[in-house]
Amino acid sequence: MKRLPLLNLAAVAGVVIAVTLIGVRNVQGNTSNEILNVSYDPTRELYRSLNDQFIAAYQRDTGIRLRVVQSHGGSSRQARAVVAGEQQADVVTLGLYSDVDALRKQGLIGDNWAARLPNHSQPYYSTIVFVVRKGNPKHIHDWPDLIAPGVDVVTPDPRSSGNGKLSALAAWGAVTTRGGSEQAARDYLSALYRHAVRLDSGARGAATGFTVEKIGDVQLAWENEAQREVADARDDLQVVYPPVSILAEPYVAWVDTNVARHHSELYARAYLGFLFSDAAQQTIALAGYRPFNPAIAQRFAARLPPLKLFPVTAIAHDWDDANHRFFDENGILDTVLKPANGVGVATSSGPGTDTRDKG
Repeated sequence: MKRLPLLNLAAVAGVVIAVTLIGVRNVQGNTSNEILNVSYDPTRELYRSLNDQFIAAYQRDTGIRLRVVQSHGGSSRQARAVVAGEQQADVVTLGLYSDVDALRKQGLIGDNWAARLPNHSQPYYSTIVFVVRKGNPKHIHDWPDLIAPGVDVVTPDPRSSGNGKLSALAAWGAVTTRGGSEQAARDYLSALYRHAVRLDSGARGAATGFTVEKIGDVQLAWENEAQREVADARDDLQVVYPPVSILAEPYVAWVDTNVARHHSELYARAYLGFLFSDAAQQTIALAGYRPFNPAIAQRFAARLPPLKLFPVTAIAHDWDDANHRFFDENGILDTVLKPANGVGVATSSGPGTDTRDKG
């Protein structure tokens, strides 16, 4: 399990209060009182709850009634849309460090973006788990079980989805971090995608395929998405925690070029600062995400059990290296997904494509 650093929570609260009070003094000419949060696929319900809390708190403290618009889709796809100007994000709350850092590389956010908020701009962390049919009829408990005869796997496309990328890296690391060779990991990954029956563009599309359309025997899912699916399906599904999985670290940032254009920086900073408050951290835990605040995480230990998680640095130098090795053109995923290797999965944009909600 990830060792969380001891943090000065009073300092965190100070950040939240400071950005809120600045908002009282100067709203920077933003007459729309609206910000756009471009997020990854399964966070719809989380941010609806957080937005309601933030909007009420901000109005109480400043007298200003804000609106928060949400956009959701595969994390890497969302990042590309922000870079292309298709999504005029004031803030991004994406599933991978590399997806946020892609904006820095294009000059949209500052070089020090990760240091601008507490806990290296990570309000929570997560992992990839398995969702199976009730009773676990295919006896799926560990990564090797996914490639047993007759097992159909549902996972998002690693070319567009943070869930898809993390699932691929988790599968690779489940071999190499337990003593297997890179060739064994490549062979396993090839076999895994031969068992994949559909690659959706994002996590929510994969969830709909598995839960509503009843496709597949096992789904590789964010932990929070797995918990939501099981709760919604009542007695039809269950979560299986594999013995080892990857440490998933979503990141958040305001988009400097866009908030300057929209005159919304103070709102964006206050919004992201709120994510590190005790109230938001509790909401995050209730939604199945692992909060950075250790005291709150401890209160939810039964819901979020201790796990053995490996970081991306266990299988690559850093996220840039992981993206280059695994996800660039002619990288590892390109080779294992090519039809010549026997991979015949269908693809679907599904309901994981961009949707917008206002709060």
